[in-house]
Amino acid sequence: MELGLKGRRVVVAGGSKGIGKAIALGFAAEGCAVSICARGVEALESARREIAALGGTVHAASCDLADNAAIVAYMPAAAAALGGGIDILINNASGFGRADDEASWEASLSVDLLATVRATREAVPFLEQGRDPAIINISSGSGINPAVRNPAYGASKAAVIHYTKSSAVALAAKRIRVNSIAPGSIEFPGGSWEQRKTDAPELYARILANIPFGRLGTPEEVARVVVFLASPAANWVTAQIMQVNGAQGMR
Repeated sequence: MELGLKGRRVVVAGGSKGIGKAIALGFAAEGCAVSICARGVEALESARREIAALGGTVHAASCDLADNAAIVAYMPAAAAALGGGIDILINNASGFGRADDEASWEASLSVDLLATVRATREAVPFLEQGRDPAIINISSGSGINPAVRNPAYGASKAAVIHYTKSSAVALAAKRIRVNSIAPGSIEFPGGSWEQRKTDAPELYARILANIPFGRLGTPEEVARVVVFLASPAANWVTAQIMQVNGAQGMR
């Protein structure tokens, strides 16, 4: 399918590894100019080189997405590097608050939720001038179903889903579409599920048994849905929450 994305300018907040990097690579493969940001400089540079190998414009900048001032500085710099604008914003960063303690709640609320709100706020003036503008917020299945093991993470991702629906309605007059992806358990080298396969094999096996396809998902499978949903091919889709999970939890 021709997605009509060639030449689009894409910002991926949280794009140095895992799902975020796969999303950035997916857009670059479609002929988009891509800017990625994250905190870790080494992973960011590695991702930049990988994206650049596909050709086209790529911009990477270190940015602490828990810091509003950093987002305020990053967004216009990304727009300038992409040729003076933004057509698509992907909010993917996560603080991964795993426990029910103050630090986990702070991490999840400041990155998963507030970074999404702040990046959206800073990107909207550029998106208003963009071509077929779209925002995709990466939530989680933990934001839809109870998250007993990681309540802070689940609650923040649930808030992202609500924010997606609210901002989709609020930004419709500006012709900016807003949708969310809720991935299931995704495994990739260096990711949390690869680690849990070794550190918590019983938990890994329990999750695996709850997926009818008999395997965890990959970042690329999430990225392909994101790229389609952000493209003009989906131009009548907004305020939707797309679960990408191999029917996880439905057995």
